[in-house]
Amino acid sequence: MEIYVIRHTRVQVDSGVCYGQSDVLLHRDYLQHIAEVKHKFPSDFDKVFSSPLQRCTLLAAQLTSNEVIYDRRLMEMDFGLWENKTWDNIASEQLDYWMENFVTTQTPDGESLILLFQRVCAFVEQLRNQTHRRVALVTHAGVIRCIWAYLLDIPLENIFKLPVDYGHGLIFKLGSTKSLDQIIKTSF
Repeated sequence: MEIYVIRHTRVQVDSGVCYGQSDVLLHRDYLQHIAEVKHKFPSDFDKVFSSPLQRCTLLAAQLTSNEVIYDRRLMEMDFGLWENKTWDNIASEQLDYWMENFVTTQTPDGESLILLFQRVCAFVEQLRNQTHRRVALVTHAGVIRCIWAYLLDIPLENIFKLPVDYGHGLIFKLGSTKSLDQIIKTSF
């Protein structure tokens, strides 16, 4: 199965804001951005899966004439009480504590990176059991980085070294077993 993993287009959020699972608006030029992204992909996806957040659903709807399947496991990391705060407005002792081990430490009322990774892996493994030829996943940078980590066995503490631009992602072939997975293209 060929999987196109696509990050949503640019959002209307100031730089430095932690917005994770907040349902923020897309950039005012989102229609143009979506058209540019849509042009890069085939038009014959068997299934399109999307995070239920509108920054993903608007793009997902343009990739198929069929029903989009929304799955909460494709949502960005839940930053809990930090959602919609600037990183500078998060108490430094809380932020420092989390940064010491962000892989296993949960944000206040949120989740840790390992929890995000586990739900993303569960989604990929469920997808592995399906018989589609070509699938699109419209999602977020954190989810895409977790897919990278899953495919290449990258330690989670290193995934932020992987750039994932708006409207970009990766293409991979999902094999019948993990050892048969294959990356086809790393950016588009």
